[in-house]
Amino acid sequence: MELFYSRDIDGGICRLDKDESGHCVKVLRHRAGDEISVIDGCGTMYRCRITSDSPKGVEAMVVEETPDWGGHPYRLHMAVCPTKNNDRYEWFVEKACEMGLDEVSPVIGEHSERRVFKTARVEKILVSAAKQSLKGAVPVAHEPVSVKEFIEGVAGSGAGGDGAGAGGNGAGGPLKLIAYCFEDERVPRRSIKEVLGGYEGRDIIVLIGPEGDFSRTEAELAIQNGFIPVHLGDSRLRTETAALTAVAAAYFRYMEQ
Repeated sequence: MELFYSRDIDGGICRLDKDESGHCVKVLRHRAGDEISVIDGCGTMYRCRITSDSPKGVEAMVVEETPDWGGHPYRLHMAVCPTKNNDRYEWFVEKACEMGLDEVSPVIGEHSERRVFKTARVEKILVSAAKQSLKGAVPVAHEPVSVKEFIEGVAGSGAGGDGAGAGGNGAGGPLKLIAYCFEDERVPRRSIKEVLGGYEGRDIIVLIGPEGDFSRTEAELAIQNGFIPVHLGDSRLRTETAALTAVAAAYFRYMEQ
């Protein structure tokens, strides 16, 4: 199925930008009168009929709208430290979008090797992955912040603490999870599968650290702010593999229903 992307849809008219128009007209040879499918990045898919086939700016009349097209029954925000090799992070973002992702936040930890991160390329990858996996919504890519800033930024929301950790329903906000490798006898890590299985809500935030893991100070701050420490099994995983494993855990948790 061919899909195009546009954020310029109003009054029953859809307009494609120069890149999408060129692909539509020059590569796929569409002409006036042809029907095309367009996503708006916010969850709706539009069936449109081309009225102007200019390769610099295709215009089309909206024929039909399908809201929540290709959506998933949960909301997932992944906060993941950028990897030293940027290609690995981009691979994670692409695959996470294919499974089901709503927001991605690059977070810079105390042990992070990569401290500069540009979101422009990630945004393009997310658009391409959403189209490839037949989704109407394109995940939001946030600008980088420190781990501390991210934790404090979501401190007012969350179903963390003892209630969610014991399988509470998370009525107070999203379920907040942090995955790290070291053990702390005061707050033992639990299986992400177990914690997700006991959560009755559908709003999840997951923190994944850098190659050098989170510092104990960062982990303690997260726990103080309602994050539940989890593990992803016995294997030692790379940052991008750990992040994708968490995405898959959420995907299968809700796809079973």
